Amino acid sequence: MKFQNLSSRMVPFPQRNIDTDQIIPARFLKTISKEGLGDNLFCDWRYDAQGKPRPDFILNQPRSQGAQVLLAGDNFGCGSSREHAPWALTQFGFRALISTSFADIFRANSLKNGLLPIIVPPDIHAELFEAVAKDPNVEVQIDLPNQTLTTPSGRKVEFAVDSFSKHCLLEGVDEVGYTLQREPEITAFEARRAGSVNTLA
Repeated sequence: MKFQNLSSRMVPFPQRNIDTDQIIPARFLKTISKEGLGDNLFCDWRYDAQGKPRPDFILNQPRSQGAQVLLAGDNFGCGSSREHAPWALTQFGFRALISTSFADIFRANSLKNGLLPIIVPPDIHAELFEAVAKDPNVEVQIDLPNQTLTTPSGRKVEFAVDSFSKHCLLEGVDEVGYTLQREPEITAFEARRAGSVNTLA
């Protein structure tokens, strides 16, 4: 799915140092399919021992339904490098994450899977949590082409994203999809290469 401009409510999740085992517990890593992983996002916090949703957990509350932005605590996605973590987040419906910092491997995996991690300064981070605490329906605006995030108060903040990841997000492709976009060029190169080999022979 192509990512360009996004306006969305935020799901506040202020806990710091959330690791990938908390995002998606290890027992769900046997699958190679993304399908259904959204139901297991934050599973050990989201459900009780009988598998029933805990009404006090943020993802089980009506305010979280349809929200596409997770407002996360510092150092989100630390721990192991499991790619299932961004899979679970995107399958729940998140398109972007906002924090002051992300674990490097988690951030890379997110970008490869169509999930945009946005790093903001601490003051903006605090402002967003305050805004959503006052009104759960406030929205942020994310403009990927211009790499800006606009807060509910109207403050515009630039964020960084590498050019390759940005291209893939804008085009809605992964690394394989990017390569397939170059198929005509690859075919032309192989034809020239075959011609050169035949000439040398």
